[in-house]
Amino acid sequence: MPARPPVQLSGALAGEHVARLRDAATAPPAFRRAAQALAAMVVAEALRGIDGREGRVTTPVAEAVTIRPARRVTVVPVLRAGLGLLQGALDLLPESTRVGFLGMSRDERTLQPRTYMRSLPGGLGDDEVVLLEVMIATGGSSLAALDALRRAGARRIHIAGLIAAPEGLAVLAAAEPEVPVTVAAIDERLDERGFIVPGLGDAGDRLYAEDGA
Repeated sequence: MPARPPVQLSGALAGEHVARLRDAATAPPAFRRAAQALAAMVVAEALRGIDGREGRVTTPVAEAVTIRPARRVTVVPVLRAGLGLLQGALDLLPESTRVGFLGMSRDERTLQPRTYMRSLPGGLGDDEVVLLEVMIATGGSSLAALDALRRAGARRIHIAGLIAAPEGLAVLAAAEPEVPVTVAAIDERLDERGFIVPGLGDAGDRLYAEDGA
């Protein structure tokens, strides 16, 4: 089956937050706020087409028809940088949303991912599962995360991220063509170290470094 093309956000509002993330002068608190705002925007776009169920509520004036997600949502940030997206996603999603965690680090010599922590809730088979990845560079950590989620029973998986490289997206499209990917921006390329260009630097360091670091 042909891979679904990745979706990237458009418009000046998304562009404002992407610009803040890219700017080397952006301090960690402002970087975190921009990441959280983009997380809500990316997750909203990623889940735009999920199934809904109709209901009714009573307003102060009359009864109103409502549409809500038909399935429970579980979000899974890839640590550590993915934590910077979690609150923005949770602020958007229903109160029933669950959270799992996958801890991964990259071997800077081989560029291969290493999973050091896995904490996933049960019953993922009926959920809409959103994998939160700040950066999709080589695609290795995303593939490893998808494998972990499938082993845990997840069937409906969406990847929501901030910045992606064409090389990583190509890897995902070849290996997981049915998994939709939504990001804030698709960049030019990877450099010889496997860093996204122009990118935004090391997202984890920029999220959690102290001011002035």
